[in-house]
Amino acid sequence: MRGALSWPFLRLYLLVLLYFSANSILNVIIPLKGESLGASNTTIGIIMGAYLFTTMFFRPWAGQMIQKHGPIKVLRVILLLNGFALILYTFTGLGGYFFARMLQGVSTAFFSMALQIGIIDALPEEDRSQGISLYSLFSYVPGIIGPLLALGIWQAGDMNYFTVVMIAIAVFTGMVGYSAKMDKNTEQPVTSNADQGVNMIQSFSQLVKNPFLFKCSVLMLTSSMVFGATTVFIPLYAMQLESGNAGIYLMLMAGTVVFSRFTLRKRIPSDGKWHSSFIMGTMLILALAAQCVSITITGGPIFFYVGAVLMGIAQALIYPTLTTYLTFVLPKANRNVLLGLFIASADLGVSLGGVMMGPLVDLFSYSFMYMICAFLGVAMIIFGYERRKIFVG
Repeated sequence: MRGALSWPFLRLYLLVLLYFSANSILNVIIPLKGESLGASNTTIGIIMGAYLFTTMFFRPWAGQMIQKHGPIKVLRVILLLNGFALILYTFTGLGGYFFARMLQGVSTAFFSMALQIGIIDALPEEDRSQGISLYSLFSYVPGIIGPLLALGIWQAGDMNYFTVVMIAIAVFTGMVGYSAKMDKNTEQPVTSNADQGVNMIQSFSQLVKNPFLFKCSVLMLTSSMVFGATTVFIPLYAMQLESGNAGIYLMLMAGTVVFSRFTLRKRIPSDGKWHSSFIMGTMLILALAAQCVSITITGGPIFFYVGAVLMGIAQALIYPTLTTYLTFVLPKANRNVLLGLFIASADLGVSLGGVMMGPLVDLFSYSFMYMICAFLGVAMIIFGYERRKIFVG
């Protein structure tokens, strides 16, 4: 196998799978644990949102540090922090969970940037979209089994199983991570350290000044709010349904992401052009997914599971499409830092999905909150339209 499917890259994807396995379990355990302790949806949303809210702030710095020290050195250090965060979950309560989520957020900022920048730098341009898509694919593979495993642990009523699983994930992730290698693609131009030393404040201003980055960031932020609301509140929403299982929903969603990312990876545009119809169609799928979940309370479980499949398709397409597009249109001198800002918008969106949607649930209902998510998707259909196809290069 060559390119994005060669053995060195497959080993990186295995590392991604192990790293994100913990989250597939924690995304179910933490809301259920919070509710059992009497926490409100707002509190649960804040605890869950602390993870990616922290990640958002550290992403740009991570991009700059990786440019300076290289992805492998950064990766090996950050895996130690991740291991400590996972072990912290095993002996603390909600307060400790909040702190552990923040530590995990710092770790994820550096981990994901190191992996993605390493993949982008090591692959030729024509293989970038496949590499990014496969990275995203393997980050979702744990979501197929993780939620069911988490529900099994919770229903067993013995959190010792949870402790064993968290420690095992921390150890195996560290072992695979320390043996990983990433070689820079020699065909890519090398930029000087002076060019890479971009002022961070100036980089933040590019979120507004750079039209490509602004458009992609708004789309990613809004989409991620819907994804975040799904991840945080589906385990609790399913408990109100007569026939709806959160584990099956999350498994279907993750399975669809994995299947779609693999089968559609060559369909994702990798030419530096803005494909309006592709973007608008993906946002339509997102809006329909949220609306299906919203009407489940009256329409029945068929809408619940159809919504899971549609949500999975939307997740499979949105992130790699926008990320690949930005690798072409952003200036090379500070591309890594600006990509960090873009990915930070995804983190912020997922975090806001818990923090902002939690109060809506407390004031109204889960159904109403997911209807608002559907409206956000419709708004992004309009925002994604672009009359001219933009090409750089």
